[in-house]
Amino acid sequence: MKPDRAPALVFVFVTLLIDIVGLGIIIPVLPKLIQELTGASMGDASRVGGWMMFAYAFMQFLFAPIIGGLSDRYGRRPILLLSLFGFGANYLLMALSTHIVFLFAGRMLAGIAGASFTTATAYIADVSPPEKKAQNFGLIGMAFGIGFILGPVLGGIMGQFGTRWPFYAAAALGFLNTAFGYFFLPESLKPELRRPFNWKRANPIGSFKALYKNKSIRGLALALALVYIAIQSVQSTWSFYTLYRFGWSEAMVGYSLGVAGLLVAIVQGGLIRIVTPRLGSRTSAFIGLCCYATGLALFAFSNAGWMMFVFQIVYCMGGLTGPSMQGIMSNAIPANEQGELQGLLAGLVSLSAIIGPPMMSNLFSFFSGPHAPVYFPGAGFFTGSILVCISIVIVSRAFRRYFREERK
Repeated sequence: MKPDRAPALVFVFVTLLIDIVGLGIIIPVLPKLIQELTGASMGDASRVGGWMMFAYAFMQFLFAPIIGGLSDRYGRRPILLLSLFGFGANYLLMALSTHIVFLFAGRMLAGIAGASFTTATAYIADVSPPEKKAQNFGLIGMAFGIGFILGPVLGGIMGQFGTRWPFYAAAALGFLNTAFGYFFLPESLKPELRRPFNWKRANPIGSFKALYKNKSIRGLALALALVYIAIQSVQSTWSFYTLYRFGWSEAMVGYSLGVAGLLVAIVQGGLIRIVTPRLGSRTSAFIGLCCYATGLALFAFSNAGWMMFVFQIVYCMGGLTGPSMQGIMSNAIPANEQGELQGLLAGLVSLSAIIGPPMMSNLFSFFSGPHAPVYFPGAGFFTGSILVCISIVIVSRAFRRYFREERK
């Protein structure tokens, strides 16, 4: 039986929130844990961190279409619960790590379990009417926002007592989340809407072939991929950059991410519900893209720590982009293919994260090192800004095609 929409959204929101708090807790201390296990400098630790994110993204890229297809076949609930348990196991493995290899193994397990976000997105699509999808997809951003208010702040505080305590706390939250979902999370996909599992479609190449056939959304997907690569400059180097550039402590890194989380929660949990109905998904997406491009450029040229806090306001307004474009794409896809679409989009996120972290962390490491032709630690942020500008051009063309076909 399809659950009532409001309670179902509350259930999946809380599930995501607990998961993201666990993810946020480890971010402020990860650079120091890498240094502890490798003895590397901050620049070299950034390279290791970039490859660690590459391992996470590569596994998610391989498994997201499979998990999405399985959720279309067996329902969202069982797949989501397995993924949540995998997150808990990942953090426990990382907490007990005695060698950098174990950190990589934990990140690879997290990449497989990361499909919980794919299934949660499909869950929201199941229970949302077409006109509410963009707004309800914003709940994911709101969960990220609140999770990144609580998680990094708690991680920064706990990190002062030891680099491993945040990982134990994240593991506990992961297992708690599994128990919460088991008792309170209802199924969202009706049996009559399920479809057989198809290996040809449940692999990255098959998913991209299916995307290529859908001319109305493939341009938007390409633009999103570029945006995802661009924001990896923040996700993969923020802790390393601020620790190195401004001499921040782990606690200050946590506070900065907490501020970012608050801003994301305001934008995707509240502002998008005002802006999108009034301006439409198309205009909202353009506003978000322009804010991303501007915010990243401002980060690149910041020369004082307080600027990073101020410029986050502009950057986080970019959060209008994802839910708006996801809503447009979701409305172009049949109900029994929502899981596949969200798996495909998660595959794009993972593909961009395969490319982004090594690229951005190496840009930071090189341009902050002794052999750089120009000292420019913000090179990754500036590169991200250029990529978003390119995506704006692609989105303009894609929207013209999409709305032309919609009027036919």
